[in-house]
Amino acid sequence: MDLIKIRDHMDRQPVLLRVNMSLATAVEKLLDNNKMGAAVVDDLGNLVGFLSQQDCLAVMIKSSYHCDMTSVVKDCMRTEVLFVEPDDSILHLAEQMLGLKPKVYPVVEHGKVIGTINRTNVLKAMNIYMQQCYLSPV
Repeated sequence: MDLIKIRDHMDRQPVLLRVNMSLATAVEKLLDNNKMGAAVVDDLGNLVGFLSQQDCLAVMIKSSYHCDMTSVVKDCMRTEVLFVEPDDSILHLAEQMLGLKPKVYPVVEHGKVIGTINRTNVLKAMNIYMQQCYLSPV
């Protein structure tokens, strides 16, 4: 199972956010694309942060008291981001996801975000592998 690579199961069309994007726009992008979070990139596509639905909720709760949504992505994104590389093992990522780690990871190659992978992608990959085990017993 260590041979199953993230590259083969990642989302190759990730939602990417910018640091100066309004939080309202970022939330719309997450909701329109049914994403739990998205990588924040600079103008060159380099990973600079991550914004989750949870991060957005915290700011939106505060903003709701005054009905003023003036925040931008950099105000609430996380700058210490766990990420994976496309040739990393799905099994290793699955083990990492057992803890209190993120549900979504940016996939980074040479500093650039090329996709994302989430728990659903990992579960599907492992399910495909397990089905193959049953079809061709050792």
